[in-house]
Amino acid sequence: MTSIGKALDRVDAKKKVTGTATYASEVSVANIAYATIVTSGEANGKLLAIDRSRAEKAPGVFAVITWENAQKLTGTNTPASGTDRKLQLLQDDKVLYHDMPIAVVVADTHERAQQAARLVEAKYAPGTPPIAKMKDANDVYAPKTAGPTDKADSERGNFVTAYDAAPVKIEQTYTTPIETHNPMEPHATIAVWQGNDHLTLYDSTQGIFGVRKRLAGLFGLDKENVRVINHYVGGGFGCKGTPWSHVALAAMAARAIGRPVKLALTRPNMQSLVGHRPATSQRISLACDKSGKLLAIKHEVTSETSRFDEFSEPSALQTRFLYSCPNVITTHRLARLDIPTPTFTRAPGESSGTYALESAMDELAYAAGIDPLKLRQINHADKDEDKNQAYSSKSLLICYEQAAAKFGWAKRSAKPRSMRDGRWLVGYGMATATYPARQLPASAVAKMKADGSVLVQAGTQDIGTGTYTIMTQIAADSIGVPFEQVTFELGDTVYPETPVSGGSFTASSTGSAVKMAGLALRQQLIDLAIKDTKSPLYDLKADGVEAMDGYLVAKGTPTKRDKISDVFARSSKTELVANAKTDVNAHMLKVSMHSFGATFAEVGVDEDLGIVRLRRFTGAYAAGTILNPKTARSQFYGGIIWGVGMALLEASERDPRNARNMSRDLADYHVPVNADIPDLDVIMVPETDELVNQLGAKGIGEIGITGAAAAVANAVFHATGKRVRDLPIRLDDLVEENKS
Repeated sequence: MTSIGKALDRVDAKKKVTGTATYASEVSVANIAYATIVTSGEANGKLLAIDRSRAEKAPGVFAVITWENAQKLTGTNTPASGTDRKLQLLQDDKVLYHDMPIAVVVADTHERAQQAARLVEAKYAPGTPPIAKMKDANDVYAPKTAGPTDKADSERGNFVTAYDAAPVKIEQTYTTPIETHNPMEPHATIAVWQGNDHLTLYDSTQGIFGVRKRLAGLFGLDKENVRVINHYVGGGFGCKGTPWSHVALAAMAARAIGRPVKLALTRPNMQSLVGHRPATSQRISLACDKSGKLLAIKHEVTSETSRFDEFSEPSALQTRFLYSCPNVITTHRLARLDIPTPTFTRAPGESSGTYALESAMDELAYAAGIDPLKLRQINHADKDEDKNQAYSSKSLLICYEQAAAKFGWAKRSAKPRSMRDGRWLVGYGMATATYPARQLPASAVAKMKADGSVLVQAGTQDIGTGTYTIMTQIAADSIGVPFEQVTFELGDTVYPETPVSGGSFTASSTGSAVKMAGLALRQQLIDLAIKDTKSPLYDLKADGVEAMDGYLVAKGTPTKRDKISDVFARSSKTELVANAKTDVNAHMLKVSMHSFGATFAEVGVDEDLGIVRLRRFTGAYAAGTILNPKTARSQFYGGIIWGVGMALLEASERDPRNARNMSRDLADYHVPVNADIPDLDVIMVPETDELVNQLGAKGIGEIGITGAAAAVANAVFHATGKRVRDLPIRLDDLVEENKS
């Protein structure tokens, strides 16, 4: 391999820094109109009437669409898959949550559409008082699954007996708040109809094929008649994983006025219309013997969902396998509220779940008088005890060792409030990180022209992670040509089908398909050479030839080589084409596949003001083959920063009186900025995994956030002696302790 493993620059970097990368809302479409969504002022009830007369008379307005005059969809609003959400598409008078779409205004400019939207007046028949908080929920139940596929509850051994008899135990509740997606690029859709049965969508999405399937179902179209295009995404993190109401509303508006329509969500729209990470309450009970060996674990999760749909935050999944323990219970419950449906948010379940579990492990370490790192090493699981399977690979102990050494954990004074730097209390905290390694079916095509240039296509998405670049690297190495010779294209449903870009499985899924397509193209080239009497490789066995740096080379005889472009030129062919489709192999189902890591944080806490500052952060991660260390490092950084935000800043506030989201934009919803984040120290632990997939790559987009919030929270406790169990950690949580 000559490309994979190199820290190559992103192939899309120049377009992004020069502003020539075209995002969904920036596509130039002739005769376009602009749509704005009008949202409800109630959270529960019915619409008595909507007065659209003033809006319809406003300058430039083409249409005001409400449930009274909207097109009745011929298809089904049933989610196309278990990960889809139910949509609100102006089909009836029901009001399900505050800020639900109740009208769409379409005008000749964006500003006129927004102004006319302010003129729409709605009257409501309120329903029962809305319930906005889990503590007030009157409907708490066990979901069918935790997340899309895992069982809601699990049990092994005898927890009660082991816990009751244990000499050291803790039991605490940890909560995480509503967290709202705030990607740089808000959601946007441009809908263009060709006739009445062909639809093109330019949509900011993590899953173009999911959008195609859902829209085809809603409008009763053949999926081949729906084309979705999306070449660049300005961040997704889960909220763009499935199509939301605005996508179909844009298509409905375009059909209604007979011209293309652009619908771009505002930042306030983003707080309510495209999901959120649900609030969780997690009760954890841990017990160990005096040496620190875990005897019993119970992890009980309650998270919020809407009344009309279901989303389960699977926060206890990692607890089933992360540590060796004979007696383990995990449960998931949902509380129905009068709110929008939550959705996937970076490391859904694992981010909130590792915060609770790793905070509890820290508390157990103090209760047992054992170093928090040593406690985790004592309870290292050599196999997945939940599935009773071996790991495809696991380098967690190496991660602990390397991160602790680099961070200087041994210099830590064990006693809380014992380390200072002037007026700052200094604390060290650590936690374990983990995320599953998955692979889904994917397809790709590789094409070579007579000049030796290669075009590889797959209908995947680059959500800012570097997909364009790593797919180019994979293709170059699998075919055996220089990186500069390959062009990779994505983001169009006319290309071979791939899964959504989420779950950290784009590299493993689409990347494996690209590799297999490249190998198939390489094989065609080898076949041409060994049958060509003019080739130095003539009459060799196919398995005796390898490809590298643009040449076919006889194995063991490097001087016997043939330039790939020459092989092609002599063949009289104008193009070679190779298709490939990959799926999960049977052997992959027989092993447990996860990435692991160790995270260490140092914080400073102002003793008088309660201000928390992250001073240092070290993370070591083992995630199989690292395809590009440069893009990988950025992914680890991004995940860690999210974890810091989760610990110290991020929370959406919901009004308990009317279930309205009060956090409307980035002035209300705080995220980390450059001043909040010091230099981050990331160690990529080399790891070979021949079982996980064709590339040996486990995916790194989400593991960085796991464990990070707990490491920071544990460091805050070490600095202050104050255990804050409700995120985010606020100034008053710490100042109150100092005053008491």
